[in-house]
Amino acid sequence: MCLTENKSKKKIILLSLVGVLLVLIVSCVIYVNDYYRADENKIDAYLDNLDVKREVINEDVIVWGNEDSKNGIIFYPGGKVEYTAYEPLMATLAEEGVFCVLIKMPCNLAVLDVNAADGFLEKYPQIEKWYMAGHSLGGSMAASYIGDNEKDFEGLILLGSYSTKDLSETSLDVISIYGSEDEVLNREKYEKYEECLPKDYSEVVIDGGCHAYFGMYGKQEGDGEAEISNEQQIEITVKEIIKYID
Repeated sequence: MCLTENKSKKKIILLSLVGVLLVLIVSCVIYVNDYYRADENKIDAYLDNLDVKREVINEDVIVWGNEDSKNGIIFYPGGKVEYTAYEPLMATLAEEGVFCVLIKMPCNLAVLDVNAADGFLEKYPQIEKWYMAGHSLGGSMAASYIGDNEKDFEGLILLGSYSTKDLSETSLDVISIYGSEDEVLNREKYEKYEECLPKDYSEVVIDGGCHAYFGMYGKQEGDGEAEISNEQQIEITVKEIIKYID
């Protein structure tokens, strides 16, 4: 009788564990597939007005601009945002003479591949000065990467983001850009981790800008209402980045 009871208990425990595992798997699948899609129609309309070189590499990387440019940017997309949403930003930077590397992240989360920038400096040795850049979570992961590879880069570009990696004693040039109406960026953490940046870092607040408009993927949950257009925010961002690089 006791043996039968023990087998029943073990069966119940096993079934319970299988049930919990299935719930976790389903939850992960739902989470991974719940992301912001690039607005392809809007992006196509925007890119129609630009004439710059574009190349897709292994379906995981898109490069914009000329390989013999003086400056290059490696870009990490925002968390749970389809990476192609940032093509307008990359293309506009390329039109200004910057070579841009846009990287697709596993499950659209840069935290799952912090070292995704590995190998690109060697692949494009003509570029004289390299910068890491990223939006939101992508910016934080770009900061983490550059902190471990400081000697290879000129600076860091944070868009609606902050660095938890201590860069305060580095020689990196850092610029932080965010919109005045951004309600996704955690301001408390932004101010808390400000001490992680070099004392001479630059900060630009885009008047009327929001969190989502660095890319083209529609409105982001919890974000403020933008007072400028998506196109305007991208153009202002590019202008500030070019000024910073120059």
